Amino acid sequence: MPPAALSDRPVPFDNTYVLLPERFYARVAPTPVDAPRLVKVNAALADTLGIDPAWLASPDGVAMLAGNRLPAGAEPIATAYAGHQFGGFVPQLGDGRAILLGEVVGRDGIRRDVQLKGSGPTPYSRRGDGRAALGPVLREYLVSEAMAALGIETTRALAAVTTGEPVIRDRVLHGAVLTRVAKSHIRVGTFQYFAARGDVDGLEALAAHVIARHYPDAAGTENPARALLDRVMARQAKLVASWMHIGFIHGVMNTDNTQIAGETIDYGPCAFMDSYDPATVFSSIDHGGRYAYANQPRLAQWNLGRLAEAMVPLLADSQDAAIAEAQAAIDAFPKAFEAAYWAGWFAKIGLAPQAGPSGSSGPNFERDQQLVLDLFTAMSTAGADLTLTFRNLAALIDTDSLEPLPGGSLPDPVPDPILAWLSPWRARLAEQPMPTHARAAAMRAVNPAFIPRNHRVEAALAAAIDDDFAPYERLLAVLARPYDDQPEHAELMMPPAAHEVVQATFCGT
Repeated sequence: MPPAALSDRPVPFDNTYVLLPERFYARVAPTPVDAPRLVKVNAALADTLGIDPAWLASPDGVAMLAGNRLPAGAEPIATAYAGHQFGGFVPQLGDGRAILLGEVVGRDGIRRDVQLKGSGPTPYSRRGDGRAALGPVLREYLVSEAMAALGIETTRALAAVTTGEPVIRDRVLHGAVLTRVAKSHIRVGTFQYFAARGDVDGLEALAAHVIARHYPDAAGTENPARALLDRVMARQAKLVASWMHIGFIHGVMNTDNTQIAGETIDYGPCAFMDSYDPATVFSSIDHGGRYAYANQPRLAQWNLGRLAEAMVPLLADSQDAAIAEAQAAIDAFPKAFEAAYWAGWFAKIGLAPQAGPSGSSGPNFERDQQLVLDLFTAMSTAGADLTLTFRNLAALIDTDSLEPLPGGSLPDPVPDPILAWLSPWRARLAEQPMPTHARAAAMRAVNPAFIPRNHRVEAALAAAIDDDFAPYERLLAVLARPYDDQPEHAELMMPPAAHEVVQATFCGT
């Protein structure tokens, strides 16, 4: 039985993707569930979207969040896309367990998708049940909201509900539905879908939609398709650099998880690095370490290369000229990434940006770069925690004291490699005079005290699955203020003990 309709208009839908040709998607309604129960509503995000949080928590709101009832204006669809998954191309993927209800233009003027994830099968389900389990739903809610609080571009979580139905994976699990909000769900794989079919008209329609929705300044350029490609490259470069600065490891950086609007999307086997090791891998399905921490910039460029390939028919009239345009765009990625990457690390150690005129490197760029690299080496040698090492630097700017920040942690004694690094670092800071309190505040503003520690996330999820949501709610509240010391929650800052280390994370599908 399809979902019943709600007669009023509690969600201000303003849909545009459904105006594209119907080969872009399949019209499909969510599959109703037995006994939906609200777990969480993101009241602040709801308010931004112009949706009454109290209504979302009402029986009618919960019915919508579960897929049991459709609000007026909803036009549910599952979108089509393809993708390279761990390097292998799959010509048709699509939303196999997610249904886009529609789009909302928020109070901030930004257009966003409202999507139900885990809402039942679609024509793209490939024999899957289209459902989601409670654990992965709560993980995505928690981590995506933590990323937003950290200032990193991301999809958001509007709500989570349980379904009252079991989900069968390797064992019987509680079913749940996540309401995900994104600037759009258009991916590199969406362009690949039409390119694989030789559908140039589809590519043109998709590019025009993306330009109008996400990159309107590209429309007036001499070559709008090339301008679009350049802008996607720039956003992805900045995004992946921001991941590196907090030790985030995506885990499934496939082209179908590379979003055109530049948001982090899909929080399946993601994780955060504890002790600094650039080879760190968590994803249980990443057997070869393709998406290890240090590989993420290179794989981002590889993914964007697939976007450039898909867009070749749009870039120029002749094949040779189009390929040259595509290659030029791809070749520009490393410079854009390096600029964002090093600017972030310099800020994290309290240094001003080292950029000269026209984006050229300043006279101290290589020196400052080496200073950061030396800290990486020191952390690696000492097995030091990435997050707390950077967080605690603010307390060590111009003093011989090794006292950490309140609630912080430095090994006692401080490992010799890091101790040796402090002297040249302080000497470099002295060349950029700034009041200590101002520099410390600036550093604390870019070095979080709290990240979603893998062992804390797993413990909170395990408790919630057993219907004890107190640890989950506490962790969610703390992660909403990642740059505050919060000494009353200091234990949530701490790296795992040996017996708490998470060795692998899982996709959840």
